[in-house]
Amino acid sequence: MKTISNNFFNKFRSKIFKNSIWGLLGSLLSNVFLSLFYVLVARHYSVEDFGQYIIAYSLYQMVVAFSAMGLGHWFIREVVNVQDKNELVGKFLKMQAYFGIFFFLLSLLFTVVLYKDSTVRILSLFFAFNIVFDNIIYSIKNVNIAEFAQKKTVTVMSIEAFSKFAIACLLFLFPFSIIVLAILLVIIRFITLNLFLKIGAADGIKFVGFWNAKLPWSYVKNVLYKYWPFAVIGSTFVIYWKSATLIISKMLPLESVVHYENSFKIFSLAQMVPVVVITTALPKLVELYKENSMPLLKSTYKNIFQLCMVYGLAAFTFTYSFADELVPWIFGEKYADSALYTKEMFFTMLVFPTSLLQANMLIAMRLEKLDMWFNINSVVINTLICIIGLSFIQSLSVVNYGIFCSFIIFHISQDIVLLKRKIISLTHIIGFIVISTVLVTSYIWFSAELLNYYLFPVFWIIIGFIYFSITQSRAKKKTT
Repeated sequence: MKTISNNFFNKFRSKIFKNSIWGLLGSLLSNVFLSLFYVLVARHYSVEDFGQYIIAYSLYQMVVAFSAMGLGHWFIREVVNVQDKNELVGKFLKMQAYFGIFFFLLSLLFTVVLYKDSTVRILSLFFAFNIVFDNIIYSIKNVNIAEFAQKKTVTVMSIEAFSKFAIACLLFLFPFSIIVLAILLVIIRFITLNLFLKIGAADGIKFVGFWNAKLPWSYVKNVLYKYWPFAVIGSTFVIYWKSATLIISKMLPLESVVHYENSFKIFSLAQMVPVVVITTALPKLVELYKENSMPLLKSTYKNIFQLCMVYGLAAFTFTYSFADELVPWIFGEKYADSALYTKEMFFTMLVFPTSLLQANMLIAMRLEKLDMWFNINSVVINTLICIIGLSFIQSLSVVNYGIFCSFIIFHISQDIVLLKRKIISLTHIIGFIVISTVLVTSYIWFSAELLNYYLFPVFWIIIGFIYFSITQSRAKKKTT
């Protein structure tokens, strides 16, 4: 038992855990303030003003998804391999600033072509300025991930989130137009950038003066030529979920779009934990793979995989048990039907965390092109299932199960590669499938027979007891 507790506390003292905790706390705190900000803004402005704001902000989000070219993963991997980190940091930040300027101009072009409304154009102009700031901030965040300095990021991002919330509160004391709001948000983003440059640097890293870094066009061209798959990988997530929204809006009633978005908002909150933990773990995976420390790499990967698997099961079982009560409480009784579709969407959570881990493992092994093609295949499969399925069955369930099926294929594709590379075994793959299937099927069956308030805690107490019993047994075998 002592061995188990020592291993347990060692995990909690590790860099990965500490960095993940800071990243998670920062995401949670920021999301609380940002959620309050949007609620207050929506309540204050008219439907027309808020609608124009959403249109402009949505365009900005779509462009931002591409503007960083997905090079955050590339940087995290490369910074491990260089001696002069400040030189690479300077080049990375300056390169992202150039990308930001290019996509700023592209955003303005899209605005002029797509929208004739003057308010939307003005709002889009101000939001477009954020693209330049966002790209540099994105770079700094990835530097802090690579240097295990998430605490710096949390501090600055929390200040920004609270500032936005404070501005939303001011609306009810000193009302101002939606355009003034957009200007204030740009100013806050600019202040956030300067805070990052001055106090957000990891120890030994210098951000100030990055624009003086030498960045030949040949260097930029070489990076884009070699690592363009990261741009596809980085933007695929947005395309994946937003393409489903577009298909739903074209083939199903309007309320289905709302139910889908409600479900996805809850799913997005649930996915924060694995995203933060796995992104934080990437530098360690890169380091171990570079050093060819295969036993330690496999052990680290296995431990993180188990955590991801447990989290996916816990998120699914919790949602399956309590969505009927929580969803109407969050969105209102008129959206009570969203609960069913939220349960369906959370089937994907069973494989999402482990899929994300496996994708990062492929990146650590410099197999990002394979990961890119797996992402593209996933988008194509999901799109085909949605379009063909909705042609025969007019139900949002088709979309949710289509997403789940595409993620299963995505997961299996990754499994095959990692199996061939001897990172995982066939027993590992079969074990994941069998254990997940048995536990989920059992939980769904018992939920029809027992009250969820009893089933959920009892179910996880039993699993916890079995897990620690097995761990203790293995620890005793190692000591004998």
